[in-house]
Amino acid sequence: MPEALGPRGERLAAAHLEEHGYRVLARNWRADPARDGVRGEADLVAEHEGVLVVVEVKTRSSLRYGHPFESVTPGKSARLHRLAAAWARRHGRDPLLIRVDAVAVLLPARGPAGIEVLRQIE
Repeated sequence: MPEALGPRGERLAAAHLEEHGYRVLARNWRADPARDGVRGEADLVAEHEGVLVVVEVKTRSSLRYGHPFESVTPGKSARLHRLAAAWARRHGRDPLLIRVDAVAVLLPARGPAGIEVLRQIE
């Protein structure tokens, strides 16, 4: 059975980030609302140049419904920042040394995957 689109995109995004100096610390980390004060899941949690990075991965098979980055709304970005702070607190990291990145993965039916990284989304 072929790998589903989302998990395949996350796997490719993690490999791409690692090739560019990120160290992946967790995949699909889910916050505990009672413990962390926030609800949601971080696709990837990584460290890059001494900074904790929560990464949102958006995977599409085409641009028919827009670029993957278009689905990272201000509300989603705010929730990702809260998730990053929660992960930092839970793991004894400085919550001031965090950022949120987004990775767009385009997996067309034919041809190579396209991967773009957008650093430090607000």
